[in-house]
Amino acid sequence: MNPALETMLQRYRCETRAEYERALKEILQEFTLVALWRVRFFEHAAFYGGTALRILYGLDRFSEDLDFTLLAPNPHYSLAKYHEAIKNELSSLGFTIEIDTKDKSWATPIQSAFIKTNTLGELLKIGIPKNLVRGLHPEMLLKIKIEIDTNPAPAYNVETQFLLTPFSVGIRTVILEDIFAGKIHAVLFREWKGRVKGRDWYDWSWLVRQKAVLDLKRLSIHMRETKLLRADEDLTKERFEKMMLEKIAQVDFTSAKADMQPFVTNAAQITDWSADFFRFILKQTLIKE
Repeated sequence: MNPALETMLQRYRCETRAEYERALKEILQEFTLVALWRVRFFEHAAFYGGTALRILYGLDRFSEDLDFTLLAPNPHYSLAKYHEAIKNELSSLGFTIEIDTKDKSWATPIQSAFIKTNTLGELLKIGIPKNLVRGLHPEMLLKIKIEIDTNPAPAYNVETQFLLTPFSVGIRTVILEDIFAGKIHAVLFREWKGRVKGRDWYDWSWLVRQKAVLDLKRLSIHMRETKLLRADEDLTKERFEKMMLEKIAQVDFTSAKADMQPFVTNAAQITDWSADFFRFILKQTLIKE
């Protein structure tokens, strides 16, 4: 086994197949970041979203996708030129992967690609006991989605955070405060196949525990971009809190907890989720107008 891969695996104490799959996905995600760093991807793009929170800021939940934003709009930008670099990085570790670009049938500034590999084959490469993969379909694929916004909201604030394993590399990322505003926009307005996305609500409560500050001016930018706030309207603290209370009253938190189950290792973290719990989280949210 590649020494860098072996070092990364030592962080995990896997006992179930799900834990081995999570470890495999996280390792593939981090080596994909290394591959992008090698080809200077972060000179014109920044990492953001739930996986950025986990890898760079310590979020204590699993996250599936790698989300990025360009630093300036570029409608001609293409992820395809980075596919080879990602393949080379992961194949150097012994992984066998393919990368597919998702062609969307509607106009969108979000470009998507999928890293795909055979779940059974790669689990065996990282040492999963054979008794844990009994019954696993030999053609099942493990997938990691990569997305980049080619028409980002104006003026994200960015900083460099360091990925320390497999070795130290500087990753340009959207700052915590701006990610927070994006997460709250998702809490308020994201529609996800008609269901609540519990991950957004979990990230809100986690950001509150980190004493992160919610910047209403940044949230206003997102709302104007999605036509949810007019250019001549202001988002005051009072209006924001009213919107949040209305949203909390509408949410099915049983469904939200069900969405979160695969992403936490300790279900006790979400046992107390309820409207009362999130009204309390709202009171604890640090807000900058």
